[in-house]
Amino acid sequence: MADLPPPQTAFELRPESPADSPFLFALYGDVRSEELAQTGWPPEQVEAFLRSQFDLQTRAYRATFPDAEFRLIVCEGRPAGRIYVARLPDELRLVDLALVSEFRNRGIGTALLRGLVATADQASLPVRFHVERSNRARHLYERFGFQIVSESGPYFLLERQPEGRRPS
Repeated sequence: MADLPPPQTAFELRPESPADSPFLFALYGDVRSEELAQTGWPPEQVEAFLRSQFDLQTRAYRATFPDAEFRLIVCEGRPAGRIYVARLPDELRLVDLALVSEFRNRGIGTALLRGLVATADQASLPVRFHVERSNRARHLYERFGFQIVSESGPYFLLERQPEGRRPS
């Protein structure tokens, strides 16, 4: 794999806390803003939709991956995103990775993926995660060796085998 540049912005990770809920909701809205702008819905309908979807997603992540690491990404002293990783017996599962628009394209996602891939390689485990078909970051995932292994509705399941187990 080609060397990837270091992040342009320093960041740290810390465990999420209940106090982060307003930021996490705003992040969810930011991630879905382009999609929802196309609906033509009034702001109160968008807000209600986002709230219900955010609550469902939060409950689903915590129920499906109760032992996952739920981390907040902090840049310049401010919340910038989230990364959720589940360490399962046969894989590392990237449950979610999201950054607010202000902190995208600064190498943060690349640095986080680099760390996740290195951890998986050390443990000889694949990394897997679901991504929407329209996700703009798919080219980044491909640079790390992720490949589509299945499709379900609007999602692809991507997988990267650890070094030594990947096809040449």
